[in-house]
Amino acid sequence: MNSGAGGVLPSVGPGEILPFSAARHPDKIALVVGDTCLTYQELDRMSDAVAASLRSRGIGARDVCSLYAQNCWEWIVAYHGILKAGAIVNPVNVMLTGPELAFVLSDCEAEALFFGASQAATVANVLGEMSALELVCQLAGDVGEGIGAVTFTELLTAPIDAAPAGNPAPGPADLCSIGYTSGTTGHPKGAMQSQRSVLLNCALTATMHGRNSDDVVVTALPSAHVYGNVAVNSTFLAGGTVVLMERFDAGEALLLLEGDRATLFEGVPAMYSMMLAHPTFETTDLSNLRASTIGGQTFSPELLDRWQTRAPGPMLELWGMTELSGLGTTHAVHAPPVAGSIGVALPGLEIKIGAIDGTEGGVPTGEHGELLVRGPLVMLGYYGRPDTTAEALTDDGWLRTGDVAYVDETGHYFIVDRLKDMIVTAGYNVYPAEIERVIGAHPDVALVAVGGRPDPVKGEIAVAYVVPAPAAQLLPEDIIEHCRAHLAAYKRPREVVFVDALPTTSSGKLMRRKLADLEVADSDQGVVHAR
Repeated sequence: MNSGAGGVLPSVGPGEILPFSAARHPDKIALVVGDTCLTYQELDRMSDAVAASLRSRGIGARDVCSLYAQNCWEWIVAYHGILKAGAIVNPVNVMLTGPELAFVLSDCEAEALFFGASQAATVANVLGEMSALELVCQLAGDVGEGIGAVTFTELLTAPIDAAPAGNPAPGPADLCSIGYTSGTTGHPKGAMQSQRSVLLNCALTATMHGRNSDDVVVTALPSAHVYGNVAVNSTFLAGGTVVLMERFDAGEALLLLEGDRATLFEGVPAMYSMMLAHPTFETTDLSNLRASTIGGQTFSPELLDRWQTRAPGPMLELWGMTELSGLGTTHAVHAPPVAGSIGVALPGLEIKIGAIDGTEGGVPTGEHGELLVRGPLVMLGYYGRPDTTAEALTDDGWLRTGDVAYVDETGHYFIVDRLKDMIVTAGYNVYPAEIERVIGAHPDVALVAVGGRPDPVKGEIAVAYVVPAPAAQLLPEDIIEHCRAHLAAYKRPREVVFVDALPTTSSGKLMRRKLADLEVADSDQGVVHAR
């Protein structure tokens, strides 16, 4: 493993990133979380101590270490310590319940578990099932009785030693991380990423976004999510500063963007919508933002236009997957923008549009099909699931993404929707994302999601779930009429449901499969139906 001395770029895996940047910028602030500011040298030394502590407990090459905590500086240190020990990182979504956590830990055969204080109760309820765990460590706060966990402080005070004999450093093709998918059907699957793919995604993202040592990046994306991981580590690779929010709050985000003179904000459409709706948005100075990134789901062009009235830098729309260890496409920061597009393929990544029915060959430019990806960012497969891997990866290495997309004549890609979210109404294919873009452009709409509902006549109908903007006087008929001018009759929602909030993942992505649950809410809670 290269130490980074002499300016030699990391070449094996993400465990080289901190040594590399610490050698170039030892005293520069690398990470800010609340009142805690850590330099590259401090991050490097602390992660070295974590690595030494793991090795002293016999945890190293090919052992899996799970991270189950909200954003915090300890999470970042533990992540890099695990990698430096030669172990495999398993980032876990903090929204998982006890049974879901137990499944993930068992499925990936975890040897160690790092958890946050807020997750302690959940962890305590599953530890009895986890006899294989060699180490249980609470990242912050006092350890509760009965858990038997060590504190993170104990790991940080361990003497730093060299890797013991017989514990070889990983190679580029070796397993680096196991990231579990959201599990929309059945149990989640663990996508295995190589050392090369995780490092390369950070490097290519930094390149496409023009990241540099002067950057100050504000993000509330979960560290356990591939988008959040790349946002942090691509910035570390470039020597910039990451301002990491424990969780997203619109008012706090605007304060940080202005107060820290941020050059980049990384987020999902829901975050931008909430900041746009915040009363301080119009008075917040965002002029230092040289760019913003947005991914995770569709959004209306009006959202982009309103954001750029305060933040003049380009909005870089991107697309990625757990199975790609992060981004697959993005706009380059200095390239002409193409509205509505997710950009172009990252360098070295092949992308094509295949037939939706899975038959061989591609489809013509501009025609809808399934987005297929091949190259060094594609996962090694799903952990312990050869049959599921064979369904996702073709014999010649193409990853079936499950996204409906098309490409234009300039090579820019456009996501239409998830294949599984497509609504078939009276024989017509209807894509929720298209309806969401139209409804999201209404000035009185803060957030919107569209889902399908069974219908005895048409098979399925589209239902729009709308969060009105603050103080808006909005009626269901207003939404229907707005859609009438922009959508063909078969695409229009047949019902509008007003709600206070939409179900989202920890990264802010809409969870369409849970939309129907909103309809059981009582009308006194602000839910209105209209046909």
